[in-house]
Amino acid sequence: MISSFLIPLAMLLGMGVASANVSMLHDFNFAHPKFIHALPFATHKLVVQVSQDNPARWTLVLNTSQNLLNFFGQEKIQIVIVAFGPGLKMLVANSPVAKTIAAMNAEGVEFDACHNTMLQMAKKLGHLPKLVPSAVIVPAGIVRIMQLESHGFDYVKP
Repeated sequence: MISSFLIPLAMLLGMGVASANVSMLHDFNFAHPKFIHALPFATHKLVVQVSQDNPARWTLVLNTSQNLLNFFGQEKIQIVIVAFGPGLKMLVANSPVAKTIAAMNAEGVEFDACHNTMLQMAKKLGHLPKLVPSAVIVPAGIVRIMQLESHGFDYVKP
């Protein structure tokens, strides 16, 4: 009885979040965005929305982001890819693009995962989804996109 109450409570509070993932759940401040990669010399900023369960679309997002890194240079562009809704499947541990995500994270691309979507997935799975280690958990994907747009990021939804 107690465990059936504590598990949903822990998920609601973000305690069930995989320890390998960075989380912004407790210190998210709309007025002051935080990032896992410090890119103080970035002159270009891009936030990319991923909201479809479509591996071909995910590959397009990753290839486009890599093209931008190649064109501007790793230190001159800040890219944040935000996944929510069905698109969160891009960031699950067994994603077909997990290796590419890890490589691009090493190049400074941030991958944000919507906690609201994680909670919805947990209702079906019985537990929070396990994410790729590079995923950063944000309270709500759409709020993160709005936050970044309000701070000068260009927005793209391929």
